[in-house]
Amino acid sequence: MLPGIGVFGTSSIVRIVVPFLREKGFKIEALWGRTLAEAQEVALELDIPFHTTKIDDVLLRKDVDLIFIICSPNLHSQIAVKALGIGKHVLCDKPTGLCQSEALKMVRAAQYYPSLISIVNHSLRFLPAFSQMRQCVMDGYLGGDISVVEVRVHMSSLLHANYDWLCDHTMGGGVVTLVGSHVIDLISFLTLQRATAVHGIVRTFTKNTKDISGIRNITSSDFCNFEMTLNKGTLACVTLNSHLPSLFTQEILICGPAGYLVVRGGDLYGYKKGTEKEEVLYLDVEDLRSPPSSVQIPKPYAKGLFKMIGALREAFLPVEDKRGWIKAPVALAATFDDGLYVQAVINALLKSSAGREWVKVTIISEEPDPNPILSAAVRRSAITLPK
Repeated sequence: MLPGIGVFGTSSIVRIVVPFLREKGFKIEALWGRTLAEAQEVALELDIPFHTTKIDDVLLRKDVDLIFIICSPNLHSQIAVKALGIGKHVLCDKPTGLCQSEALKMVRAAQYYPSLISIVNHSLRFLPAFSQMRQCVMDGYLGGDISVVEVRVHMSSLLHANYDWLCDHTMGGGVVTLVGSHVIDLISFLTLQRATAVHGIVRTFTKNTKDISGIRNITSSDFCNFEMTLNKGTLACVTLNSHLPSLFTQEILICGPAGYLVVRGGDLYGYKKGTEKEEVLYLDVEDLRSPPSSVQIPKPYAKGLFKMIGALREAFLPVEDKRGWIKAPVALAATFDDGLYVQAVINALLKSSAGREWVKVTIISEEPDPNPILSAAVRRSAITLPK
């Protein structure tokens, strides 16, 4: 039996996810919104029986066993940790949080409840072109170690007409967190490597629009270019540009001694030295639903998300051998540990842009002390009892 779902968020993405979940047999039992008006509007539109502005009202419902977190990143950690703590499965949108300490709380909660599904929506992992690209890398198509990974993403603005969290980098808005998180995770997924150091530039060129002006300025990033050195010597170069209205192009290129692999859109091509031209390794001909033009989610990301939801459905179907465990269908999904790594890279990238230097990627293993001066004073004043 498929679990009932509680959805956190009222964005346009919810409007395409909920109908697809229903097609897969899931029941949407509850919806959370930032304001009662937003929650009520979306609940009526999508025929969701219960809506609220209180987080616990969704989490504590007995008919909700799977949580979809599709709201602003500043709430991701709080909701995910609470949900896991009371026995709910969690699918969390990217990024995992606003900082590593938030992501670390999610990692620890997932480790404490290993029987629960806890995954991050890095949906490109489920796109067939990328799963086949990864397999080609593992099968030695490139003839040795990867030398260069190059990623270019050109897209339109991520902003809405009105001012909201997407305009504010402190709330998780910007091309770095919303698109860069996907790219950072994808590079790790394809190469089976992780970044050791980052050097980049992050910029906000559009600080106002005709609808967003006055005392409120846009602080979220709309352009980013960065390089990463990976742990096996590979160099990754990434460009994210959201200044191209009504256009989306994405190209991921992986080069090795014997040739290269490249994904353009949803198609995979390969080239080996000594041959005349590229060969087609996979063509994306599957006709999955395209998102409405009003929904700011590119087709490859939507297709990957639908594929991930399909895998999630399989995870909850009855199996004869319970030892196979329900997590097998979503084994490719990004975990909260992967989310923590992505957050570490983003933190290093932002620091690099501010200091104009290479920054080492450091993944924290414990939460930083919120008041180190007070803690040091307490330690100095501690009384040592005689033995």
